[in-house]
Amino acid sequence: MSDWMVTQSPRAGRRPRALSPLGEHLRDTFWFAPTAAMVAVFLVWLGAQALDTAVVEALQEEGDYDTLDELLRFAEDAKAVVNAVGSAMMTFIGVVFSISLVAVQMASGQFTPRVVRLFVRSRITKATFAVFLATFVLSLLVLTSFDSAGDPRAVTSLPLVQSVLTLCMVALSLLLFVLYVNATLRLMRISHVIARIATESFRVVASLPAPAGGHEAPDLGPVTAWVPHEGRAGVLRDVHIARLVRVAHKHGVVLRLIPRIGDFVVPGTPVLAVHGGAAPPRTALRRTVSVGVERTYHQDLGFGLRQLADIALRALSSAINDPTTAVHALDRIVQFLAALSRYPLDAALHRDRGGAVRLVQPVPGWTELVDLGFTEVRNCAADSPQVTRRMLAGLDDLLLLTPRERQQPLLRHRELLRQEIAHTAPSPADRAFALHPDRQGIG
Repeated sequence: MSDWMVTQSPRAGRRPRALSPLGEHLRDTFWFAPTAAMVAVFLVWLGAQALDTAVVEALQEEGDYDTLDELLRFAEDAKAVVNAVGSAMMTFIGVVFSISLVAVQMASGQFTPRVVRLFVRSRITKATFAVFLATFVLSLLVLTSFDSAGDPRAVTSLPLVQSVLTLCMVALSLLLFVLYVNATLRLMRISHVIARIATESFRVVASLPAPAGGHEAPDLGPVTAWVPHEGRAGVLRDVHIARLVRVAHKHGVVLRLIPRIGDFVVPGTPVLAVHGGAAPPRTALRRTVSVGVERTYHQDLGFGLRQLADIALRALSSAINDPTTAVHALDRIVQFLAALSRYPLDAALHRDRGGAVRLVQPVPGWTELVDLGFTEVRNCAADSPQVTRRMLAGLDDLLLLTPRERQQPLLRHRELLRQEIAHTAPSPADRAFALHPDRQGIG
């Protein structure tokens, strides 16, 4: 019988976040943060301009023209600074991010092309780019506020607050630039890349409920309707769980997702099976299934594990020949599988507020995850004692953590690894060395 997973909210009766898929999609884009920053800085500039105009009008009403004359001289100096900021900032942006694109290309070629997503999702990268563009836009807006009149009685605006705001934005840009360079250099180091992949993967694990007994597969009954996929072909990135649960509750049915997250779907193929009634109207199911050109971390339990296996495979290739990197990837593979060793898998049951199952979502099973993490790495590791020793140690650790009913795939991989080493090792001493478990590979 398949293991079943029951999704439970942190608090009773609390609905899942309706905008969580949208938030994840925005994290995978690079345009939203800079656009929002430029809109925000335009609104701030309007407020600063109104404040500057109010200051000038107040001084003119009081007849304090000496202060206005001093402020005019200050404005001339500030104009030169703002002009320099405006002319230099765009060049600075181009140089910095051109270097960054080269770094990203080098990292994707050395590790795996899918690590580019880490750069795209990096908050510090988006914040730096957003603040740089906002500073450039602000400098252009401030330059339009300078008054050409030199007479304190005729001047209408002095961008004093705006100039100070521009200088503050420049200081913030410099601070973020230092943080950005540090973060970029960290992402070019394989240990930090592997750690970031593991962190993103554990966010999916953290969304799983704690293991609990007594939750068996409900009897869904026969399929009463099918819902085909409409729209473009692509990879199933995620589904809007909260909306699907609401729709199923409203129409008194149970929806079952046919493809798993990460599967490639084409138009016309069934994407949802309906149990217990007629299919909900198409308008109710609109924008509940998200399809894209590549997989995401949001609801994809196996995506991070696949990237770790890709990094290990590339490290073991004859072109790179870096077994230490493969050992680092195996460290995280073992950590990830250990975290899932006692979690119910195979399917997720999403319930409404009344506790009734409304959505059944397939997730990878334990055997599939173990095979994904070890199969291809094992096939390429027989010639590297460092990797075989680390893999055997990882399998032994997982055997200590997993319940008896989940040990069979681990035992199978350990035996297959021993057989492959027996065929490749030239002498009994080499075989004994390669078959000795070691968490450091060669400690």
